[in-house]
Amino acid sequence: MKRDVRHVSVLLGPVLKTLDPKPDQVIVDCTLGLGGHSSAILERIGPDGLLIGIDFDPANIEIARARLATVIGGGRFELFHNNFAALPTVLGQAGVVRVDGVLADLGVASPQIDDPNRGFSYRRPGPLDMRMDPTRGRPASDLINRIDERELASALLELGDETDAKAIARLVIERRAEQPITTTEDLMAIVCEARDFTIARAAGAKLHPAARTFQALRILVNRELANLDRLLTVLPDCLKPGGVAAIISFHSGEDRRVKKAFQEGRRRGVYSQVSPEPVVADETEQRENPRARSAKMRWARRAV
Repeated sequence: MKRDVRHVSVLLGPVLKTLDPKPDQVIVDCTLGLGGHSSAILERIGPDGLLIGIDFDPANIEIARARLATVIGGGRFELFHNNFAALPTVLGQAGVVRVDGVLADLGVASPQIDDPNRGFSYRRPGPLDMRMDPTRGRPASDLINRIDERELASALLELGDETDAKAIARLVIERRAEQPITTTEDLMAIVCEARDFTIARAAGAKLHPAARTFQALRILVNRELANLDRLLTVLPDCLKPGGVAAIISFHSGEDRRVKKAFQEGRRRGVYSQVSPEPVVADETEQRENPRARSAKMRWARRAV
C-alpha cells in the first residue's frame, strides 16, 4: 500500500524568518519528517549550501529524499537515519563541525498517525506499537503490560497533563491482569471506561478522552524528553558563532525544557539572544491547519 504523504509543515513562515537561510550555509533539520521544512530551506541555501536531515523513521527519509531531489536550484543534502540526540555524531559523519542553523520540530508526522500499523492513533485500530523507529526498541504494548501503576500514573500526568491519571493507571493494571493489552482499541476502551465515557460519546468529543494517554505513552516509548534534553545539551557546541537554533514543541513539558535551556544558555553567555516569548501560528494557519494550534517555537542565537 502506498503511504499517504499528506502533511503540512507547521510554522513554515516563522521558521524561515528565524533561521533566515542564506546561500552557502549549512543547516540541519533534526526532524526531517516528509521534507516540508527542509525543501523550503534547500531552496534558499542554493547549490553551494548543505542541508543535513535527520529522522528516526526510515520511511520518512525515503519520502523526504524523493521530495528534496525535486527542489530546483537547491543545495546539496545528506540524510541520516538517527535520533537528533546524536547530532554531534551525525555532523561528524557529514564532515561538518559547526552549522549555521538547526531546526527541530518535535511533532509527529500525519502519515505516522494515520497509518494503523504504527499504533499511534486511538481512532485507528491496530497493534499498540508507537515506535518512531519501528526497527528499534520495544513497542508500547510491551511497556503498558509491565509498567508499575504509580509510574504509569506519574507519566500520564507529567507527559500528558492527564487529570484522571490515577484512575486510568489503576484500570490498566486491572484489565491487563485479565488479558494483555495489545491493540490501540484495547487501550482506548480502557481509558474511556476509566474516564466514564462511552465509545460513541468519546468519538464525538472535542478532545478525545484517550488523546492525552496516547500522547504520554508515545513520549515514554520513544524517550522523547530524554532525547530532547540531550539535544539541548549538545546544541551550543554544534552552532557557529551567530548561528540560530529553532525548536517547535507541542507539549508543555517539551516547551518548559526548551525555555529553561535557552534562558540558562543566555545567562551563561552561550546564547546572545533568545526568543522572549514562544512564536505561535497566526489565525489563518490555525484555521487551515488545526495541528498548528498547539505548536510553540522558541529560538536562540549562539553568541559570537
